Amino acid sequence: MLDLLEQYKIYLNSNRLLDNTASAYFSDAARFTDYALEKGISDFRQVDKKIISEFVLKLEKEHKAASTIARYMASMKRFFAFLTAIHAVDGNPAEGMKPPKLKKELPEILTTEEVSKFLEQPNGSDPKSVRDKAMLELLYATGSRVSELIDLNVGDANIKIGYIRCRKHGEERIVPIGRMALAAMENYLNFIRDSIAAPGEQALFVNMAGKRMTRQGFWKIVKFYAGQAGIEKQITPHTLRHSFAAHLLENGADLHSIQSMLGHSDISSTQVYAKLINNRLRDVYAKAHPRA
Repeated sequence: MLDLLEQYKIYLNSNRLLDNTASAYFSDAARFTDYALEKGISDFRQVDKKIISEFVLKLEKEHKAASTIARYMASMKRFFAFLTAIHAVDGNPAEGMKPPKLKKELPEILTTEEVSKFLEQPNGSDPKSVRDKAMLELLYATGSRVSELIDLNVGDANIKIGYIRCRKHGEERIVPIGRMALAAMENYLNFIRDSIAAPGEQALFVNMAGKRMTRQGFWKIVKFYAGQAGIEKQITPHTLRHSFAAHLLENGADLHSIQSMLGHSDISSTQVYAKLINNRLRDVYAKAHPRA
């Protein structure tokens, strides 16, 4: 069984998966394999739906989140699909098993006042402040994912017309840039970017070593300015994306336009913002109406 697990690891690493994705799939399969060995199972052919259900029950007793259990079940389906493909088992016992229902949490957003205070923090004229201002303004102005933001190249930003071109999974979309973000971008591109970028670097946003900004580096920037602004909410780069969508909706934008700008393939992913706005309006009504 451990030999098969090692073969699975080699398969994952050769299948062009992101490092953290391959690591998660393998880690979950290894955890299940340890459980099976503890149960006295010596061959993956002995694993059936009952064994997997008992494993899931163990995870529940450990108070694992529903999302974590769902991930384990997806990992086991993938693992046993691999074992089936190499004829190590006769079928996939995890196939057809349903993960626990995930409780859909509404995203936390910032108020427009909090966004303004947050975006006002990088206000210096030094290269780092100008770069940070451009990144944060652009993130809120376009609702981009942080991965899309750091993947942008210089050629993906057209400040004359006022748009950026985002790419994800081979698809691209054009997103307009608002005037304040455009001003910050012009300042960065005209006076800062070329002076800090390494020779030949194509990335739009670079770190102070001149290389492409990383997710971790950008996350630290967001946390730093959130602290500077004195905002107590847990702010991540995605908080600005959620705030972008919610504020557009509050100000009259239609869901399909927001869906297009966010790059959602399914309108249901965008509809969560309508529910969020409705809940906020209900709270305002309850607090303000004399006969609520």
